[in-house]
Amino acid sequence: MDEDGTMVHITFVQGDITRQQADAIVNAANSSLLGGGGVDGAIHRAGGPEILDACRDLRASHYGKGLPTGRAVATPAGRLAARWVIHTVGPVWSATEDRSDLLASCHRESLRVADELGAKTVAFPAISTGIFRWPLEDAARIAVETVRATPTAVEEVRFVLFDERAYEAFASQMP
Repeated sequence: MDEDGTMVHITFVQGDITRQQADAIVNAANSSLLGGGGVDGAIHRAGGPEILDACRDLRASHYGKGLPTGRAVATPAGRLAARWVIHTVGPVWSATEDRSDLLASCHRESLRVADELGAKTVAFPAISTGIFRWPLEDAARIAVETVRATPTAVEEVRFVLFDERAYEAFASQMP
């Protein structure tokens, strides 16, 4: 939802998030902010050393112990076709503990940071569905519901899904 109560435009694409043209690309980061595997590693590789340098500066100043799960912070996007990368740390899925609020927080916090930056288009990956093992359909439900319910000045949220299964899981969440 945007600030005047109208719905943000949500789209779904199957593809590589590092090739998206958007004001901001969301990185499913690890708490160290220093790169890793999956989406995180791909964004760091494609964006180049400027992203890692900015993340190191964040670690040296505000996030000495790393970025907490569910929080978000922005850096320049380096060589990516975006102005910013919004790094957010998704929760690891647990069969014994409901961490849905942390996954929802990743999306809310990313939109809050996007608003602070003045971003109008934001591309999200399927946060926590890779190595953090969050069940894809549940992650899709939480992501889409949270984006739809969060007041924001962002005009377009684009979920960029790596494969057909993820695309179908996310696209099926829209009425």
